[in-house]
Parts: sequence; structure tokens; C-alpha cells
Amino acid sequence: MTTDEIQAKIETSIPGARAEVRDYTGTGDHFEVLVVSDAFDGKPLVKRHQMVYAALGAAVDGSNIHALALKTLTPAQAGQA
Repeated sequence: MTTDEIQAKIETSIPGARAEVRDYTGTGDHFEVLVVSDAFDGKPLVKRHQMVYAALGAAVDGSNIHALALKTLTPAQAGQA
């Protein structure tokens, strides 16, 4: 799975999401992802991460994505970061 594919899946599945994806090892299976969306407002970190995992579906089973480092923020939080 490519960084563009991961970005597209997240942005399509989470309303108003903006995702930045980086392959941090160059091996195509370890990714850092920053997702900013109003949909995260009022949700705890675990729920936010579950939303991202749901967007990626079977890709996070270990055969396509081995490691996924997530940062999930609301637009207000992103402005403060």
C-alpha cells in the first residue's frame, strides 16, 4: 500500500479529514500518519484511532501495513501544535 493510497482511504472515509502520510523506513510497510478532522472533536484518542483503523480496513492486518504511528487532531488542536 502506498502513502497516496493510505491518504485517499482516510480522506474518503473520515468526514473533512486531511491526512499526511510518511513511509518512515522506506520499506512500504511502516507509516507515520497525521490526520486532522472536525470529526475527531469530542472523541477520545482511542475512538479517533479506531476511526483511522476502520478507514484502512484489512490493510492494517500486518501484511500491507506492519506499523502505523498515528497523530489525530481536530483543526483547533492542529493550529496549536
